Formats: sequence, C-alpha cells, structure tokens
Amino acid sequence: MTQRQRYTMNNRFKIWLKRVGWLGFLFFLIKGLLWLIIPYLIAKGVFSK
Repeated sequence: MTQRQRYTMNNRFKIWLKRVGWLGFLFFLIKGLLWLIIPYLIAKGVFSK
C-alpha cells in the first residue's frame, strides 16, 4: 500500500467519523453492550416467567 493510498483511506475514515459523530458512536456502543448484557441476563434467569 502506498503512502497516498494510506492518506486517502485515513481521510475517508475521518470524514466518516465526522459524519457519524457522537450520536452514532453512542448508538453503536449501547447496541453492542446490549448484545452482551441481554444473553447474560437470560442465562442467569432474570427474564424467566
């Protein structure tokens, strides 16, 4: 990979990051945590009837 290609990829990532912003970051963070917490709670029997 050339230096120019790395710069282009890095620049694209920065543009994407600015576009998504904090709300996008928080959304995916919370979504990811829920994907871990909900199966754990089900396994522990918290959601049993």
